Amino acid sequence: MKGKHALILLFILWLAGAAGLHGQERTSNPFAQAKFVPDISLILDSSFVARDRDDALFASLALPGFSHTGPAGRAAEIDETNIEQGFNLNYAELTLASVVDPYFDLFAVFHVSPDGFDIEEAYFVTRRLPAGLQVKGGRFLSHFGRINGQHAHYWDFASAPLVLSAFFGGGGLGELGARLAWVAPLDIFLQLAVEVLQGDNGMSFGREGFELDGVSVAGVRGPGLVVATAKTSFDLGNLTVLAGLSNASGRSRRDAATEEENGATAFAGRSNVFGADLTLKYLFDSIRYLALQAEVMGRASSGDHYEHDTTGGWTRLEQRGRQAGMYAQAVGRLSKRLRLGARLDWIWKNGLRLGEIGQPLPENLTRYTAMGEWNPTEFSRLRLQYTFDRSRHEQAGGQWLRRPVHELALQVNITIGAHGAHAF
Repeated sequence: MKGKHALILLFILWLAGAAGLHGQERTSNPFAQAKFVPDISLILDSSFVARDRDDALFASLALPGFSHTGPAGRAAEIDETNIEQGFNLNYAELTLASVVDPYFDLFAVFHVSPDGFDIEEAYFVTRRLPAGLQVKGGRFLSHFGRINGQHAHYWDFASAPLVLSAFFGGGGLGELGARLAWVAPLDIFLQLAVEVLQGDNGMSFGREGFELDGVSVAGVRGPGLVVATAKTSFDLGNLTVLAGLSNASGRSRRDAATEEENGATAFAGRSNVFGADLTLKYLFDSIRYLALQAEVMGRASSGDHYEHDTTGGWTRLEQRGRQAGMYAQAVGRLSKRLRLGARLDWIWKNGLRLGEIGQPLPENLTRYTAMGEWNPTEFSRLRLQYTFDRSRHEQAGGQWLRRPVHELALQVNITIGAHGAHAF
């Protein structure tokens, strides 16, 4: 870890030196190094959290049916932020972006947290392909749905929608791969795209094989996930409409059987996640607006389920899962600095069959969120958010017991440097 931190420090020092050159070189000099310095920004996100459940209990609560660790998915697995009460350094996001030449743009996002230093995104995008085509390659957030492709600091709420985290995990669907997009030559915006991705997402897909006592399951060779999207947008007076359809289909390898203990499970099969999204944004004037946004998502999975039983062996059963949920939110900008919003999260279907037996998983998992946001400038944000979470459960005596959670969070988000505009 010391060597890794040293590399991070050297990288930051290099950025500081580059920024110094940017301020010292004369722009009239054709060989000035400032011409080659990318746009650099740093976003710091921190929060203070209070809830009516202690940290140990909250982290042990499950979102039943939405984890490869068996029927229980811990809160920390589903939602990566705001786990501990008190003060939190959620993340620092370091972004570099630049036009490379007339043919390519390059973009990178480094995610820094108390747990480590990760490359969230690092990809190129073509600039001059004919016929409305564009290629994107590297590591990037998939364009599945409306919110998955957005970074956390751009979200309207401090946490991701429940259904998105349940299907893709707290970090969303971010993969190595390539994307080909085509914009149709029409009067309205219509974009069709396909992504070929590695398929490493552990919540719905996964590529690594596994070996159990007497059972060997091969891993997935090469890219194992394909995402197809169709997006359109048009204006009706002061109303902007954006709609999309998405589908992610791939092979699944989910292994939670690293220790042969009763209840350990593994899965090998296929998963398909589909989604439909709609955004309506009405502009009252150049500042005030009301935005309504909703996404519906569903997941179908089928394959072999392995479970370590009390006899010391492994039982293989056919597994079929059908799960579905949605979120709907309303956000209004009342003035240049003030925004208010509310969101409903609802997972209404949570079906899982092992062999011929349906599993007794709770349905109607809900979460209610309200937020008020104050933006002193475009570089800083203070957000107060209240969440009433009725999705978390505790397993006791073979039954799932609902454990509602009340949470209040004060989030502070501050940006420095040159950060490009976000897509609508």
